[in-house]
Amino acid sequence: MGAKAKKALKKSLRKASSSTPQKEEAVDFLPLEGGPGLQLPVEKPTEDISKVVYIGRIPHGFYEKEMEGFFRQFGVIKRLRIARNKKSEIRFASTGCVSGLYETGKSKHYGFIEFEDPGVAKVVAETMNNYLLYEHLLQVHLVPPERIHPKLWRGFNICYKPLDWVKVERKRHDKERTLEERKKLVDKIVKRDEKRRKRIEAAGIDYECPEIVGNVEPLPKKIRFE
Repeated sequence: MGAKAKKALKKSLRKASSSTPQKEEAVDFLPLEGGPGLQLPVEKPTEDISKVVYIGRIPHGFYEKEMEGFFRQFGVIKRLRIARNKKSEIRFASTGCVSGLYETGKSKHYGFIEFEDPGVAKVVAETMNNYLLYEHLLQVHLVPPERIHPKLWRGFNICYKPLDWVKVERKRHDKERTLEERKKLVDKIVKRDEKRRKRIEAAGIDYECPEIVGNVEPLPKKIRFE
């Protein structure tokens, strides 16, 4: 083959290569305004930055001191808080009356722990979820930073003081009652005594119950001296 024939063959190959359609790159979407297709940026996996762990179904008696001693084996604990009831309605079994609202501080059976190392928090969430503790299956999950409430750790270092029930009952028992309140109290006592007498008679027991004498006399009038 001569030199001229070789040149002609090269030109024909170049034309054929330029005329063949090139493969288009895969695109994610086409702009509405027109133009070349665009690809979405590749999202890198986010690192574990959550340090707060939610713990649910906490059993009775497993409180701040016990929880800190148990979870300290995983790593350093920065903060710990158990949700507690602020106020609760107190009813007395004898009368059924509501005495008032008192700060009971009873546990709501869930809490939060913040570790210094996010890796420790991840290990705790993976290993302690559905862990059987005092016949309770703990529910442990990581809390994302964007879902942490700004008031979550308010008052986490306040020591819980149990309610003095003796003081509450003494105050209720020693309060001053009006004449009508005294009459109602005596009437309830007499009704309960009548029911008790009927039960004793129905059982065939020969027993003389002592009479109940209630002090329902009016209060003495104040004497005014001129």
